[in-house]
Amino acid sequence: MLAALVLCLLAASAGAQDSGLFSMSSREDGRGWEAVGRIEIGGKAFCTGALIAPDLVLTAAHCLFDAESGARVPVSEIQFLAGWRNGRAAAYRRVRSAVPLPGYDFTAPAGPERVRQDVALLRLQHAVRNTTITPFALGPMPDHGDELGVVSYARDRSEAPSLQEMCDVMDRQQDMLVLSCSVDFGSSGAPVFSFAGGQPRIVSIISAKAEAGGIPVSLGAPVAAALVPLREAIAAETPVFRPLVAGNRRETGAKFVRP
Repeated sequence: MLAALVLCLLAASAGAQDSGLFSMSSREDGRGWEAVGRIEIGGKAFCTGALIAPDLVLTAAHCLFDAESGARVPVSEIQFLAGWRNGRAAAYRRVRSAVPLPGYDFTAPAGPERVRQDVALLRLQHAVRNTTITPFALGPMPDHGDELGVVSYARDRSEAPSLQEMCDVMDRQQDMLVLSCSVDFGSSGAPVFSFAGGQPRIVSIISAKAEAGGIPVSLGAPVAAALVPLREAIAAETPVFRPLVAGNRRETGAKFVRP
């Protein structure tokens, strides 16, 4: 097992780990990855998310909270931009309802237990039914030593998704993955893929950045076991519809201080 983890909440400026990252800045480069998108939050932050059904987006639970006040961000202020690239998206969707995994506590101390619960589901107001945008299936929890990939947006690469085709499961602490995947601000909720069988399947999502024995690592939350309670929670959620004010779409420069 790795040395004790020291979670970095990214409150201070820290250099991104760019090794092995491939920027999918053109439509051709990003073909097949359009179901990964940028989640605009409250006009001042963004995360990464991925479609797992035409109307469901998987992301990190802490993305649903205002980093400064700790309050829930109204669903009317959340938007999913599928395949966002250089100022355009393959699909724009408002959010109908959003739920964190039952038991997730935004105010809990940073640590493995919080990471394990850091999963959320968004239901879109309108399903994405586009033949070029295919939702991803989920796969089983990987093991120590498995090779995975991640697709994410982050600071300094917020206008196009980046693919890291190969990063390692360095450790598995209960159901929390310690990964060598490169993450930074905006990578929260980014899908982590297994390519076993030749098809990408989501096996985790990025929750946090940390250090283990002085080595920069990323921490992944489990998703397969979380899906049933998340689906039940979002089915019970009462959607709140608010009119969208024309011209109210704001640029987002700030990113979450909690990765």
